[in-house]
Amino acid sequence: MSLSLLWLIVGVILCLMEFVLPTAFIEFTLGLSALIVAAVALVAPQVSIQIAIWLVLSVVFTILVRRFVPTSKDTRAIADATDATTLTEIPAGMPGRVLYEGNSWQARCDDPELAIAPNEAVYVVGRRGNTLLVMPIKAIQ
Repeated sequence: MSLSLLWLIVGVILCLMEFVLPTAFIEFTLGLSALIVAAVALVAPQVSIQIAIWLVLSVVFTILVRRFVPTSKDTRAIADATDATTLTEIPAGMPGRVLYEGNSWQARCDDPELAIAPNEAVYVVGRRGNTLLVMPIKAIQ
């Protein structure tokens, strides 16, 4: 089997794997680089040169594609601000507990300077990991 055919097979497999295992186009950039190296392998038969070209192209394509992939932040917005009730006090800048959709959740006030008393109605305005971000209803009105 020729090296050019091997690079072609690897490139196609990597590009197709992006459809099965989405990796923010990393597999696709590696596959595209391998397809280009398949053409270069016809001219430059040295494996070390082919690997070097593949590495450089993979890094360049990955950096270029990263500009178009949206960055995901750990803070997720709740579609509409919904009601919850504090179970414990939420001190300023510290976590507490709220009752949200029938479950107890860890929560922090979205304003790190504001403390929230227990049994107070709050809006859930976002989420950071498993911690809800809340604001007291009286502070929003």
